[in-house]
Amino acid sequence: MTVKGKQHDRLEELRRRSAEAEAGGGPERREREHRAGKLTARERIHLLLDEGTFEELDKFMRHRCTDFGMEEQRPAGDGFVTGFGRINGRLAYVFAQDFTVFGGSLSESNALKICKVMDLAMRNGAPVIGLNDSGGARIQEGVMSLAGYADIFLRNTLASGVIPQISAIMGPCAGGAVYSPAITDFIFMTRETSYMFVTGPDVIKTVTHEDVSKQELGGAMTHNATSGVAHFVTGDDADCCAMIRELLSFLPLNNMEDPPRQAPSDAPDRREEALNSIVPDDPQKPYDIKDVIHAIVDDGYFFEVHEHFAKNIVVGFARLDGRPVGIVANQPAFLAGVLDINASVKGARFVRFCDAFNIPLITFEDVPGFLPGTQQEFGGIIRHGAKLLFAFAEATVPKITVITRKAYGGAYCVMASKHIRTDANFAWPTAEIAVMGPEGAVNIVYKRELDKTPEAKREALRQEKIEEFRERFANPFVAAERGYIDAVIEPAETRARLITALRALENKRDTNPKKKHGNIPL
Repeated sequence: MTVKGKQHDRLEELRRRSAEAEAGGGPERREREHRAGKLTARERIHLLLDEGTFEELDKFMRHRCTDFGMEEQRPAGDGFVTGFGRINGRLAYVFAQDFTVFGGSLSESNALKICKVMDLAMRNGAPVIGLNDSGGARIQEGVMSLAGYADIFLRNTLASGVIPQISAIMGPCAGGAVYSPAITDFIFMTRETSYMFVTGPDVIKTVTHEDVSKQELGGAMTHNATSGVAHFVTGDDADCCAMIRELLSFLPLNNMEDPPRQAPSDAPDRREEALNSIVPDDPQKPYDIKDVIHAIVDDGYFFEVHEHFAKNIVVGFARLDGRPVGIVANQPAFLAGVLDINASVKGARFVRFCDAFNIPLITFEDVPGFLPGTQQEFGGIIRHGAKLLFAFAEATVPKITVITRKAYGGAYCVMASKHIRTDANFAWPTAEIAVMGPEGAVNIVYKRELDKTPEAKREALRQEKIEEFRERFANPFVAAERGYIDAVIEPAETRARLITALRALENKRDTNPKKKHGNIPL
């Protein structure tokens, strides 16, 4: 055979092996996935990455298991697709599990492929995205599969706060497979085709005798609205990939970079007259804090995170003058914006993410306090509320707070007050800053006087004292006199004041005392 003939044969061998790897579990299994409303691993990657940028790694790796007849089934790639490409022109690493090959189960070889991608992402300072669709550890490989998961968990932990880590749950994710996504920064789930749980319905029925479906136990809305494990629910695989791309547009590639800025299309000094009347005269009446956010941020665009969980606090990303910011806001339209266990944990995790990745924090405050009750106290509201306090106090990124209405009690301190190193604190004229609301304060401060007053006159006196207290304390000026509020501003000019403050804080440098790490009250 001529040299040219040998080269041709080798090229044919390369093409044959490449086609084998790309075939996955074959056309029948791919079609089954499509009928179930799912895309294949490769289809998902091509939707996620910029067209033509995917560079695959370890395409020909095979598993090494020789038990249970596995040596007869050694497909190229072993059911995982890994590599890197570009998202909005920026580098990103990705791995995707192919459910058509051994149900996407993790083998020792697959773990090596994922670990290689994660190591490269860390060395090159770029996000890593996992597209999860797996039945869990490959039973035939025993402890080697479990060791592979542990190797991944370690890398997740070391990468935390260094590069953004994003998990998309696009099919089943059970057992040990759920812990890698749990360590990552954001979890996306597809509404009808994904679920995640530590133990499935069959085990639960055996142990606790509870009847529950996979969707009820670990579906997208369960984890988005009830457990808070997931951050986004998406319509389908294509929607999920589009939302991941959108999220990454707000994030830096790593913790040494600033988030990507865009050319602003919205005037930085734009006034929003509607804000001057958005807070109701009656302090008991709600309003939607999202209306405030949309009115202030660039082009009214707010990318909300954890939308369905702990609705009494709102978190998400937006831009001001083209610069990404993280927004934390009490929501008076839900539970009066009170802080409870779930809201505290939700807020704390988001604040710590923004701080890790150099994203300035904007806080809109309208909080009557922490939610009272035995359920909250027994559940550890003290410990969980302290997480939010710890997160805000620890954060060294630019921090700006706007008090729109209520700022009562310990919740005033927690919500990025001046006392925990917030750089700029503004208040609207409607702000009420006090230990508690006028009604509760009067019941305590004037209790003896009210008790001595004849019943016929007691309520009139009580109302008089409430108005007196409100006039004296339920306003921002006492705090402003002491420098706890930097300025009382007209609501309509909030956007301009925030942008001016952000520009002044652009080169902010702040550090925490040297230590291995803090001991956040987990």
